[in-house]
Amino acid sequence: MKSLLTALCFFVIVQGFCSDNWGKTGHRAVAEIANHYLSDKAKANIRLLLHGQSLAVASTYADEIKSDEEFDEFKAWHYANVPFDKTYLEAKKNTDGDIVVGIQYCINVLKDPASGEEDKAFYLKILIHLVGDMHQPLHFGLKEDRGANDFNVGWFGENSNFHRVWDSEMIDSYGMSYTEMAKNKTVLSPDEIQSYAKGELIDWVEDTRQLTKKVYESAEQRENLGYRYMYDWYDTLNLQLHKAGIRLAKVLNGIFG
Repeated sequence: MKSLLTALCFFVIVQGFCSDNWGKTGHRAVAEIANHYLSDKAKANIRLLLHGQSLAVASTYADEIKSDEEFDEFKAWHYANVPFDKTYLEAKKNTDGDIVVGIQYCINVLKDPASGEEDKAFYLKILIHLVGDMHQPLHFGLKEDRGANDFNVGWFGENSNFHRVWDSEMIDSYGMSYTEMAKNKTVLSPDEIQSYAKGELIDWVEDTRQLTKKVYESAEQRENLGYRYMYDWYDTLNLQLHKAGIRLAKVLNGIFG
């Protein structure tokens, strides 16, 4: 996820993952990037459905509802535990659902002419968020360490965990707003943009998962991370955010025109 940024983790733990993935700044940056690639028709239809609320503001809704037990059924939708030696399709599935199940469910509701406006607005907000989550590589992490939440590291000398570093701390260290992040993105060629938009949901999942193992191998338990780690990995994080924005726009254009 490279010149589109994100982050901030509420640090709520859910069945193996931090419940806040990229965090407010990151999710809003992804949404702002996606907005750049939306068709005029899609923008108009989304604006009507959200009653004028921006994609960026809507992008954090799925984290905000975690404090309400009424929405506990959606917590497992923020991640999927997948061993390194299996693909997502081969891995044992969580009976409570996972991020892939959640994204597909949201798409189905939004495409169903029988769905009510209230349901469509709700699942649109969830979809915006989950597509962002899907590009944080540790949201496809290992069950045994709860997606690297139990992978303890230092961050500039302070106690942290590896999941948190990727969710928020690398990004927060820059102190940029989501709009600054979206504006200061890496310039991509039309061919690169087309390449990132190519494929379907499962292709994008496996694209992120190819990165997951590399990220796990990039640090050791109790290692103190800081400037060098940011130098080595910040561009990768930014690219994931850019991919998320491009792919979110593709999904929304396919639904809303």
